[in-house]
Amino acid sequence: MKNIGKYIRKYPFSCIFVVIIWYLCFGYPPHTPLDHVAFIDKWVHIAMYAGTCTTIWIEYLRHHPVPEKMKLFVWAWLAPILMSGLIEILQENCTGGRRSGDWLDFAANSTGATLAAVIGILLARYRARH
Repeated sequence: MKNIGKYIRKYPFSCIFVVIIWYLCFGYPPHTPLDHVAFIDKWVHIAMYAGTCTTIWIEYLRHHPVPEKMKLFVWAWLAPILMSGLIEILQENCTGGRRSGDWLDFAANSTGATLAAVIGILLARYRARH
């Protein structure tokens, strides 16, 4: 339990964003004026995961002068993608038809995490030079 508190103190925004993703993925999706825009939900998924994973990169780089590439690969790219797959499976099987699992959502989430990895790598290289 001490480790959880340590991670929450070290990575507060990342933790908040992960909780928000879980909340949004199991709540009722609101209707908006943008509902008629093609693939708007996929763009939202890309933005959610790109924002969350970029935040993970930034908070990690802030606390670690020498980044460990494997840790970043696992926690800032692989874990969010696996979480996304788990959410899609749970939406399909555990929401009583209220939400459905969509593999295009999974692809959009993976795209967002990958974009964040590119941004994170660029940030790490910039920081290493300065």
